[in-house]
Amino acid sequence: MHDLKSIRDNPDGFDAGLKRRGLDPRAAEILALDTRRRTAQTAFQELQARRNEASKQIGQLKKGGGDASALMDEVAGLKERIPAVEEEDRALGVEIESILASIPNLPADDVPEGSDESGNVELRQWGTPKTFDFPALDHDALGARSGLMDFDGAAKLSGARFVVLKGPLARLQRALGQFMLDLQTLEHGYTEIDPPLMVKDAAAFGTGQLPKFGEDLFKTNTGHWLIPTAEVPLTNLLADEIVEDRQLPLRMTALTPCFRSEAGAAGKDTRGMIRQHQFHKVEMVSISHPDHSDLEHSRMTACAEAVLQRLGLAYRVIVLCTGDMGFSSRKTYDIEVWLPGQARYREISSCSNCGDFQARRMKARFKAEGEKGTRFVHTLNGSGLAVGRTLIAVMENYQRADGSIEVPEVLRPYMGGLEAIG
Repeated sequence: MHDLKSIRDNPDGFDAGLKRRGLDPRAAEILALDTRRRTAQTAFQELQARRNEASKQIGQLKKGGGDASALMDEVAGLKERIPAVEEEDRALGVEIESILASIPNLPADDVPEGSDESGNVELRQWGTPKTFDFPALDHDALGARSGLMDFDGAAKLSGARFVVLKGPLARLQRALGQFMLDLQTLEHGYTEIDPPLMVKDAAAFGTGQLPKFGEDLFKTNTGHWLIPTAEVPLTNLLADEIVEDRQLPLRMTALTPCFRSEAGAAGKDTRGMIRQHQFHKVEMVSISHPDHSDLEHSRMTACAEAVLQRLGLAYRVIVLCTGDMGFSSRKTYDIEVWLPGQARYREISSCSNCGDFQARRMKARFKAEGEKGTRFVHTLNGSGLAVGRTLIAVMENYQRADGSIEVPEVLRPYMGGLEAIG
Protein backbone atom coordinates (compact mmCIF):
# COMPACT_ATOMS: atom_id res chain seq x y z
CA MET A 1 0.00 0.00 0.00
CA HIS A 2 1.25 3.46 -0.85
CA ASP A 3 1.32 6.49 1.43
CA LEU A 4 -1.15 9.09 0.18
CA LYS A 5 0.74 11.88 1.90
CA SER A 6 3.94 11.00 0.03
CA ILE A 7 2.02 11.11 -3.26
CA ARG A 8 0.72 14.58 -2.35
CA ASP A 9 4.24 15.71 -1.45
CA ASN A 10 5.96 14.25 -4.52
CA PRO A 11 3.55 13.24 -7.30
CA ASP A 12 6.27 13.42 -9.96
CA GLY A 13 8.44 11.01 -7.98
CA PHE A 14 5.52 8.59 -7.60
CA ASP A 15 4.83 8.61 -11.34
CA ALA A 16 8.53 8.22 -12.08
CA GLY A 17 8.58 5.06 -9.96
CA LEU A 18 5.57 3.70 -11.82
CA LYS A 19 7.23 4.49 -15.14
CA ARG A 20 10.24 2.41 -14.10
CA ARG A 21 7.78 -0.43 -13.51
CA GLY A 22 6.44 0.07 -17.04
CA LEU A 23 3.16 1.52 -15.76
CA ASP A 24 1.20 4.63 -16.64
CA PRO A 25 1.16 7.66 -14.29
CA ARG A 26 -1.56 7.62 -11.61
CA ALA A 27 -0.74 10.55 -9.32
CA ALA A 28 -3.08 13.07 -11.02
CA GLU A 29 -6.01 10.65 -10.86
CA ILE A 30 -5.37 9.84 -7.19
CA LEU A 31 -4.87 13.47 -6.19
CA ALA A 32 -8.05 14.56 -8.01
CA LEU A 33 -10.03 12.03 -5.97
CA ASP A 34 -8.17 13.12 -2.85
CA THR A 35 -9.11 16.77 -3.49
CA ARG A 36 -12.76 15.82 -3.89
CA ARG A 37 -12.66 13.81 -0.69
CA ARG A 38 -11.01 16.57 1.31
CA THR A 39 -13.63 18.99 -0.02
CA ALA A 40 -16.35 16.59 1.13
CA GLN A 41 -14.68 16.23 4.53
CA THR A 42 -14.52 20.02 4.91
CA ALA A 43 -18.16 20.35 3.88
CA PHE A 44 -19.16 17.65 6.37
CA GLN A 45 -17.33 19.41 9.20
CA GLU A 46 -18.85 22.77 8.28
CA LEU A 47 -22.37 21.32 8.08
CA GLN A 48 -21.98 19.62 11.45
CA ALA A 49 -20.65 22.82 13.01
CA ARG A 50 -23.54 24.85 11.57
CA ARG A 51 -26.07 22.27 12.78
CA ASN A 52 -24.62 22.37 16.30
CA GLU A 53 -24.58 26.18 16.28
CA ALA A 54 -28.15 26.43 14.99
CA SER A 55 -29.34 23.90 17.58
CA LYS A 56 -27.91 26.08 20.34
CA GLN A 57 -29.58 29.15 18.87
CA ILE A 58 -32.91 27.31 18.78
CA GLY A 59 -32.59 26.52 22.45
CA GLN A 60 -31.77 30.12 23.29
CA LEU A 61 -34.69 31.47 21.22
CA LYS A 62 -37.17 29.05 22.78
CA LYS A 63 -35.91 29.91 26.22
CA GLY A 64 -36.50 33.60 25.52
CA GLY A 65 -39.89 32.98 23.94
CA GLY A 66 -38.75 33.84 20.40
CA ASP A 67 -39.70 32.25 17.07
CA ALA A 68 -37.21 29.44 16.19
CA SER A 69 -39.12 27.99 13.24
CA ALA A 70 -36.68 29.27 10.58
CA LEU A 71 -33.72 27.80 12.42
CA MET A 72 -35.58 24.55 12.94
CA ASP A 73 -36.20 24.33 9.20
CA GLU A 74 -32.51 24.98 8.58
CA VAL A 75 -31.45 22.22 11.00
CA ALA A 76 -33.88 19.81 9.35
CA GLY A 77 -32.32 20.61 5.98
CA LEU A 78 -28.83 20.14 7.39
CA LYS A 79 -29.78 16.73 8.79
CA GLU A 80 -30.83 15.69 5.30
CA ARG A 81 -27.64 16.98 3.63
CA ILE A 82 -25.10 15.65 6.14
CA PRO A 83 -25.59 11.89 5.38
CA ALA A 84 -25.12 12.50 1.65
CA VAL A 85 -21.86 14.39 2.20
CA GLU A 86 -20.72 11.74 4.69
CA GLU A 87 -21.46 8.99 2.15
CA GLU A 88 -19.53 10.90 -0.54
CA ASP A 89 -16.52 11.07 1.80
CA ARG A 90 -16.79 7.34 2.52
CA ALA A 91 -17.20 6.34 -1.15
CA LEU A 92 -14.25 8.45 -2.28
CA GLY A 93 -12.13 6.98 0.52
CA VAL A 94 -12.99 3.45 -0.63
CA GLU A 95 -12.16 4.35 -4.25
CA ILE A 96 -8.80 5.84 -3.30
CA GLU A 97 -7.93 2.84 -1.11
CA SER A 98 -8.91 0.47 -3.92
CA ILE A 99 -6.62 2.24 -6.39
CA LEU A 100 -3.72 2.38 -3.94
CA ALA A 101 -4.17 -1.33 -3.15
CA SER A 102 -3.92 -2.25 -6.84
CA ILE A 103 -0.64 -0.43 -7.54
CA PRO A 104 2.61 -2.41 -7.02
CA ASN A 105 5.45 -1.28 -4.82
CA LEU A 106 7.89 1.24 -6.29
CA PRO A 107 11.40 -0.08 -7.04
CA ALA A 108 14.38 0.98 -4.98
CA ASP A 109 16.66 3.50 -6.66
CA ASP A 110 19.42 0.95 -7.28
CA VAL A 111 17.19 -1.63 -8.99
CA PRO A 112 18.22 -2.02 -12.66
CA GLU A 113 15.66 -1.00 -15.26
CA GLY A 114 14.26 -3.51 -17.72
CA SER A 115 10.98 -4.68 -19.18
CA ASP A 116 11.35 -8.41 -18.43
CA GLU A 117 13.80 -11.04 -17.16
CA SER A 118 16.28 -10.13 -19.88
CA GLY A 119 17.02 -6.99 -17.84
CA ASN A 120 18.07 -8.90 -14.73
CA VAL A 121 21.70 -8.46 -13.67
CA GLU A 122 23.97 -11.22 -12.40
CA LEU A 123 25.80 -10.22 -9.21
CA ARG A 124 27.94 -13.26 -8.45
CA GLN A 125 28.45 -16.99 -8.98
CA TRP A 126 29.43 -19.68 -6.50
CA GLY A 127 30.88 -23.08 -7.37
CA THR A 128 31.59 -24.69 -10.72
CA PRO A 129 28.66 -26.00 -12.78
CA LYS A 130 28.75 -29.80 -12.67
CA THR A 131 29.61 -31.79 -15.78
CA PHE A 132 29.78 -35.55 -16.27
CA ASP A 133 31.60 -38.01 -18.52
CA PHE A 134 28.23 -39.55 -19.38
CA PRO A 135 24.98 -38.01 -20.68
CA ALA A 136 23.34 -36.19 -17.79
CA LEU A 137 19.67 -37.00 -17.20
CA ASP A 138 17.12 -34.54 -15.90
CA HIS A 139 15.29 -35.27 -12.66
CA ASP A 140 12.11 -36.75 -14.13
CA ALA A 141 14.14 -39.23 -16.21
CA LEU A 142 16.13 -40.16 -13.11
CA GLY A 143 12.91 -40.51 -11.12
CA ALA A 144 11.31 -42.69 -13.77
CA ARG A 145 14.45 -44.85 -14.03
CA SER A 146 14.42 -45.51 -10.29
CA GLY A 147 10.64 -45.95 -10.08
CA LEU A 148 10.56 -43.56 -7.11
CA MET A 149 8.91 -40.58 -8.84
CA ASP A 150 5.38 -41.22 -10.11
CA PHE A 151 3.60 -38.55 -12.15
CA ASP A 152 0.99 -40.90 -13.62
CA GLY A 153 -0.15 -42.02 -10.18
CA ALA A 154 -0.37 -38.41 -9.05
CA ALA A 155 -2.37 -37.47 -12.16
CA LYS A 156 -4.83 -40.27 -11.41
CA LEU A 157 -5.31 -38.83 -7.91
CA SER A 158 -5.16 -35.09 -8.55
CA GLY A 159 -4.52 -34.20 -12.19
CA ALA A 160 -1.56 -32.43 -13.76
CA ARG A 161 1.25 -30.71 -11.84
CA PHE A 162 1.34 -33.16 -8.95
CA VAL A 163 3.82 -35.92 -8.11
CA VAL A 164 4.07 -38.96 -5.85
CA LEU A 165 7.52 -39.57 -4.34
CA LYS A 166 8.29 -43.01 -2.96
CA GLY A 167 10.67 -44.70 -0.57
CA PRO A 168 14.16 -43.21 -0.22
CA LEU A 169 13.35 -40.34 -2.61
CA ALA A 170 10.46 -39.25 -0.37
CA ARG A 171 12.83 -39.54 2.58
CA LEU A 172 15.45 -37.45 0.75
CA GLN A 173 12.91 -34.65 0.28
CA ARG A 174 12.01 -34.83 3.98
CA ALA A 175 15.72 -34.79 4.87
CA LEU A 176 16.26 -31.66 2.79
CA GLY A 177 13.44 -29.83 4.57
CA GLN A 178 14.74 -30.82 8.00
CA PHE A 179 18.30 -29.85 7.10
CA MET A 180 17.19 -26.41 5.86
CA LEU A 181 15.03 -25.80 8.92
CA ASP A 182 17.84 -26.80 11.28
CA LEU A 183 20.31 -24.55 9.47
CA GLN A 184 18.03 -21.50 9.57
CA THR A 185 17.02 -21.97 13.21
CA LEU A 186 20.17 -23.33 14.89
CA GLU A 187 22.79 -21.31 12.98
CA HIS A 188 21.04 -18.28 11.52
CA GLY A 189 18.80 -17.29 14.40
CA TYR A 190 15.36 -17.72 12.85
CA THR A 191 12.51 -18.79 15.13
CA GLU A 192 10.63 -21.83 13.88
CA ILE A 193 6.88 -21.30 13.42
CA ASP A 194 4.22 -23.88 12.58
CA PRO A 195 1.53 -21.68 11.00
CA PRO A 196 -1.97 -22.38 9.64
CA LEU A 197 -2.07 -23.41 5.99
CA MET A 198 -5.37 -21.59 5.40
CA VAL A 199 -5.81 -17.84 5.87
CA LYS A 200 -8.57 -15.25 5.70
CA ASP A 201 -8.94 -12.46 3.14
CA ALA A 202 -7.22 -9.91 5.38
CA ALA A 203 -4.02 -11.97 5.58
CA ALA A 204 -3.86 -12.48 1.80
CA PHE A 205 -4.49 -8.75 1.34
CA GLY A 206 -1.78 -7.84 3.85
CA THR A 207 1.03 -9.45 1.86
CA GLY A 208 -0.34 -8.35 -1.53
CA GLN A 209 -1.94 -11.51 -2.92
CA LEU A 210 -5.38 -9.88 -2.83
CA PRO A 211 -7.20 -8.29 -4.49
CA LYS A 212 -5.17 -8.49 -7.69
CA PHE A 213 -3.87 -12.07 -7.69
CA GLY A 214 -6.75 -14.14 -6.37
CA GLU A 215 -6.64 -16.34 -9.47
CA ASP A 216 -3.17 -17.51 -8.46
CA LEU A 217 -4.52 -18.97 -5.21
CA PHE A 218 -6.75 -21.88 -4.22
CA LYS A 219 -9.87 -20.96 -2.22
CA THR A 220 -11.81 -23.32 0.03
CA ASN A 221 -15.60 -23.48 0.31
CA THR A 222 -15.25 -21.91 3.77
CA GLY A 223 -13.79 -18.72 2.26
CA HIS A 224 -10.22 -19.47 3.37
CA TRP A 225 -7.24 -19.30 1.02
CA LEU A 226 -4.60 -22.05 0.89
CA ILE A 227 -1.25 -20.37 1.45
CA PRO A 228 0.95 -19.93 -1.66
CA THR A 229 3.92 -19.53 0.70
CA ALA A 230 4.44 -19.31 4.46
CA GLU A 231 5.29 -15.64 3.91
CA VAL A 232 1.55 -14.97 4.20
CA PRO A 233 0.89 -16.28 7.73
CA LEU A 234 4.35 -15.42 9.10
CA THR A 235 4.29 -11.78 8.00
CA ASN A 236 0.68 -11.32 9.12
CA LEU A 237 1.54 -12.33 12.67
CA LEU A 238 2.51 -8.65 12.98
CA ALA A 239 -0.75 -7.34 11.50
CA ASP A 240 -2.31 -4.60 13.67
CA GLU A 241 0.58 -4.96 16.14
CA ILE A 242 2.96 -2.37 17.60
CA VAL A 243 6.36 -3.68 18.71
CA GLU A 244 9.22 -1.91 20.46
CA ASP A 245 12.19 -1.05 18.25
CA ARG A 246 14.48 -3.03 20.58
CA GLN A 247 12.59 -6.19 19.52
CA LEU A 248 13.66 -5.76 15.88
CA PRO A 249 14.62 -7.57 13.79
CA LEU A 250 12.15 -10.41 14.24
CA ARG A 251 13.20 -13.45 12.22
CA MET A 252 10.83 -16.35 11.58
CA THR A 253 10.97 -19.49 9.47
CA ALA A 254 8.59 -22.30 8.61
CA LEU A 255 8.58 -25.52 6.62
CA THR A 256 5.15 -25.86 5.03
CA PRO A 257 3.32 -27.20 2.03
CA CYS A 258 2.51 -24.41 -0.44
CA PHE A 259 -0.35 -24.30 -2.93
CA ARG A 260 -0.43 -22.36 -6.20
CA SER A 261 -2.86 -22.49 -9.09
CA GLU A 262 -0.14 -21.53 -11.60
CA ALA A 263 -2.85 -19.66 -13.49
CA GLY A 264 -0.38 -17.95 -15.82
CA ALA A 265 1.89 -20.95 -16.35
CA ALA A 266 0.08 -22.77 -19.15
CA GLY A 267 2.68 -24.58 -21.26
CA LYS A 268 5.55 -23.74 -18.88
CA ASP A 269 7.54 -26.56 -17.24
CA THR A 270 4.82 -29.11 -17.87
CA ARG A 271 7.27 -32.00 -17.33
CA GLY A 272 8.76 -32.84 -13.98
CA MET A 273 8.63 -31.13 -10.60
CA ILE A 274 9.75 -27.61 -11.47
CA ARG A 275 6.28 -26.05 -11.37
CA GLN A 276 3.75 -27.84 -9.15
CA HIS A 277 0.38 -27.01 -7.62
CA GLN A 278 1.63 -28.37 -4.28
CA PHE A 279 5.20 -28.24 -2.98
CA HIS A 280 7.19 -27.82 0.21
CA LYS A 281 9.27 -24.78 1.03
CA VAL A 282 11.26 -23.40 3.93
CA GLU A 283 10.32 -19.72 4.14
CA MET A 284 12.22 -16.97 5.95
CA VAL A 285 10.53 -13.74 7.07
CA SER A 286 12.17 -10.75 8.73
CA ILE A 287 10.46 -7.79 10.36
CA SER A 288 13.04 -5.03 10.35
CA HIS A 289 13.71 -1.46 11.42
CA PRO A 290 13.53 0.73 8.26
CA ASP A 291 17.12 1.89 8.74
CA HIS A 292 18.43 -1.68 8.67
CA SER A 293 16.29 -3.46 6.09
CA ASP A 294 18.89 -3.28 3.30
CA LEU A 295 21.44 -5.03 5.53
CA GLU A 296 18.79 -7.54 6.59
CA HIS A 297 18.07 -8.21 2.91
CA SER A 298 21.70 -9.08 2.24
CA ARG A 299 21.83 -11.23 5.37
CA MET A 300 18.68 -13.16 4.39
CA THR A 301 20.08 -13.83 0.92
CA ALA A 302 23.30 -15.15 2.46
CA CYS A 303 21.24 -17.48 4.70
CA ALA A 304 19.57 -18.94 1.61
CA GLU A 305 22.91 -19.24 -0.20
CA ALA A 306 24.35 -21.17 2.76
CA VAL A 307 21.99 -24.07 2.05
CA LEU A 308 23.37 -24.50 -1.46
CA GLN A 309 26.95 -24.09 -0.28
CA ARG A 310 26.53 -26.87 2.32
CA LEU A 311 25.04 -29.09 -0.37
CA GLY A 312 27.88 -28.27 -2.78
CA LEU A 313 25.52 -27.00 -5.49
CA ALA A 314 26.74 -24.34 -7.93
CA TYR A 315 24.52 -21.26 -8.17
CA ARG A 316 24.37 -17.63 -9.14
CA VAL A 317 22.69 -14.59 -7.58
CA ILE A 318 20.90 -12.04 -9.75
CA VAL A 319 19.08 -8.83 -8.95
CA LEU A 320 15.71 -8.57 -10.65
CA CYS A 321 15.04 -5.60 -12.89
CA THR A 322 12.05 -3.28 -12.54
CA GLY A 323 9.96 -5.26 -15.04
CA ASP A 324 10.49 -8.66 -13.40
CA MET A 325 9.90 -7.84 -9.73
CA GLY A 326 7.00 -9.15 -7.69
CA PHE A 327 4.02 -6.97 -6.78
CA SER A 328 5.05 -6.23 -3.17
CA SER A 329 8.81 -6.04 -3.65
CA ARG A 330 10.99 -2.95 -3.81
CA LYS A 331 14.10 -5.05 -4.49
CA THR A 332 14.57 -8.78 -5.10
CA TYR A 333 17.58 -11.07 -5.29
CA ASP A 334 16.97 -14.38 -7.06
CA ILE A 335 19.21 -17.39 -6.47
CA GLU A 336 19.46 -19.78 -9.40
CA VAL A 337 20.94 -23.27 -9.00
CA TRP A 338 22.76 -25.15 -11.76
CA LEU A 339 20.80 -28.12 -13.16
CA PRO A 340 23.03 -30.39 -15.30
CA GLY A 341 20.01 -32.20 -16.77
CA GLN A 342 18.80 -28.92 -18.26
CA ALA A 343 22.30 -27.42 -18.66
CA ARG A 344 21.06 -24.14 -17.23
CA TYR A 345 20.50 -22.19 -14.03
CA ARG A 346 16.97 -22.28 -12.57
CA GLU A 347 15.44 -20.20 -9.78
CA ILE A 348 15.46 -21.85 -6.38
CA SER A 349 14.95 -18.83 -4.10
CA SER A 350 13.71 -15.24 -4.21
CA CYS A 351 14.63 -12.89 -1.37
CA SER A 352 12.69 -9.62 -1.35
CA ASN A 353 12.73 -6.41 0.63
CA CYS A 354 9.18 -5.02 0.60
CA GLY A 355 9.98 -1.85 2.56
CA ASP A 356 6.87 -0.59 4.36
CA PHE A 357 4.54 -1.63 1.50
CA GLN A 358 3.10 -4.69 3.25
CA ALA A 359 3.30 -3.09 6.69
CA ARG A 360 0.95 -0.29 5.59
CA ARG A 361 -1.56 -2.86 4.34
CA MET A 362 -1.31 -4.77 7.63
CA LYS A 363 -0.84 -1.76 9.94
CA ALA A 364 2.32 -3.33 11.37
CA ARG A 365 4.23 -0.71 13.32
CA PHE A 366 7.00 -0.16 15.85
CA LYS A 367 7.58 2.45 18.51
CA ALA A 368 11.04 3.92 18.82
CA GLU A 369 12.37 4.74 22.26
CA GLY A 370 11.93 8.42 23.03
CA GLU A 371 9.47 9.02 20.17
CA LYS A 372 5.77 9.73 20.73
CA GLY A 373 4.34 8.25 17.55
CA THR A 374 4.81 4.97 15.72
CA ARG A 375 6.38 4.08 12.38
CA PHE A 376 5.80 1.28 9.92
CA VAL A 377 8.22 -1.65 10.02
CA HIS A 378 9.89 -3.04 6.92
CA THR A 379 9.08 -6.63 5.90
CA LEU A 380 11.31 -9.06 4.05
CA ASN A 381 10.77 -12.61 2.82
CA GLY A 382 12.80 -15.28 1.09
CA SER A 383 12.94 -18.99 0.34
CA GLY A 384 15.48 -20.88 2.34
CA LEU A 385 14.89 -22.94 0.10
CA ALA A 386 12.17 -24.38 -2.14
CA VAL A 387 12.47 -28.04 -1.07
CA GLY A 388 11.21 -29.69 -4.25
CA ARG A 389 13.51 -27.68 -6.49
CA THR A 390 16.42 -28.46 -4.17
CA LEU A 391 15.56 -32.15 -4.48
CA ILE A 392 15.71 -31.72 -8.26
CA ALA A 393 19.13 -30.04 -7.97
CA VAL A 394 20.49 -32.81 -5.73
CA MET A 395 19.22 -35.53 -8.07
CA GLU A 396 20.73 -33.95 -11.17
CA ASN A 397 24.04 -32.87 -9.62
CA TYR A 398 24.66 -36.09 -7.66
CA GLN A 399 23.57 -38.58 -10.35
CA ARG A 400 25.79 -41.48 -11.32
CA ALA A 401 26.22 -43.23 -14.66
CA ASP A 402 24.11 -46.19 -13.50
CA GLY A 403 21.19 -43.88 -12.63
CA SER A 404 21.70 -44.00 -8.88
CA ILE A 405 21.94 -40.80 -6.85
CA GLU A 406 24.62 -40.09 -4.27
CA VAL A 407 23.32 -38.64 -1.01
CA PRO A 408 25.21 -35.42 -0.16
CA GLU A 409 27.29 -35.94 2.96
CA VAL A 410 25.51 -33.20 4.91
CA LEU A 411 22.18 -35.04 4.44
CA ARG A 412 23.34 -38.52 5.47
CA PRO A 413 22.61 -38.02 9.19
CA TYR A 414 19.00 -37.30 8.17
CA MET A 415 18.96 -40.43 5.98
CA GLY A 416 20.14 -42.94 8.56
CA GLY A 417 23.62 -42.98 7.05
CA LEU A 418 22.39 -43.91 3.56
CA GLU A 419 25.03 -42.99 0.98
CA ALA A 420 23.14 -43.53 -2.28
CA ILE A 421 19.65 -44.03 -3.70
CA GLY A 422 18.94 -46.52 -6.48
